Amino acid sequence: MDFFRFFRLFSNDVAIDLGTANTLIWMPGKGIVLNEPSIVAFDSSSRHIIAIGHDAQAMVGKTHRDIEIIRPMRDGAIADFEITEGMLRAFIRKVSLSWQPARRIVVCVPSGITEVEKRAVRDSCEHAGAKEVHLIAEPMAGAIGIGLNVHEPIGSMIVDIGGGTTEIAVIALSGIVSDESMRIAGDEMTADVVQYFKRIHNILIGDRTAEMIKCQVGSAVPLEEEVEVEVKGRDLISGIPKMIRVSSENIREALAESVNEIVKSVLTLLEKTPPELAADIFDRGIMLSGGGALLKGLDERLRRETSLPVHVAEDPLTAVVRGTGKVLESLSDYSSVLIKSARY
Repeated sequence: MDFFRFFRLFSNDVAIDLGTANTLIWMPGKGIVLNEPSIVAFDSSSRHIIAIGHDAQAMVGKTHRDIEIIRPMRDGAIADFEITEGMLRAFIRKVSLSWQPARRIVVCVPSGITEVEKRAVRDSCEHAGAKEVHLIAEPMAGAIGIGLNVHEPIGSMIVDIGGGTTEIAVIALSGIVSDESMRIAGDEMTADVVQYFKRIHNILIGDRTAEMIKCQVGSAVPLEEEVEVEVKGRDLISGIPKMIRVSSENIREALAESVNEIVKSVLTLLEKTPPELAADIFDRGIMLSGGGALLKGLDERLRRETSLPVHVAEDPLTAVVRGTGKVLESLSDYSSVLIKSARY
């Protein structure tokens, strides 16, 4: 047993949370070894990758016309196959032993993924050097990462709010009983903040500024103490840089539509849940994971709307990759939770 544990330390098996906003990589014996933005800067004529992750993010909004910066993942799916493959290869190379290619990769994907999108993810991982690729649905990985026993005949409900998708699922007996995958999540909320300033204040702000405002003062319910934030942007009428002050109430108003859609989807899925499993959820409550779970007061809003207990996962940002890592460590125990593909 000691020999196998020692061998595993030198294997390049990896678990990947290939997210729209961030890519996280977990390795046996090491835990999370990479957590970087899913952003790539490349030469627009040759498509040669110049920078990835944090390095590419630092270049956003500051490049000349020969450099293009994109997020190759969109709404939880691969939007640019070639660039995603290059990004994956570079991330894996960053964390792997150079003399040994990745042998097994477990990747988490949205539960509503199509066969074509599954093939794209598999092919990207294989071209990045993997000998064996397994896929797992994000809500299932999140539930395992939180510590739920997904094999037991008891219903659990998880809401995973990532950057590109919100995955809502009821899980029991190693499978997803019912689920809802919607393309309203963190990115959509950030876009809502950008649009709010355009529409109400005639100011154009960047996505990074909008993301910062959302994280600092965004909320789903009124705060005990409302706060104000200074926002700098470009006046759309005069074209001159401008600064205004807005309150957390204004930002909550900007986010209201997206938050309402997520709440509505949770209620819809509860209506579709079989009564025996609904009874389990009444006892155990709803688990929140993903970056969106950190939105202030979202758990309280869901508690009010559903009259159920709502729990935010410990370290919700890493719950999915931790669950994917557990599956990688015990592939035989978790084989029943992996996504079956038509390819096999």
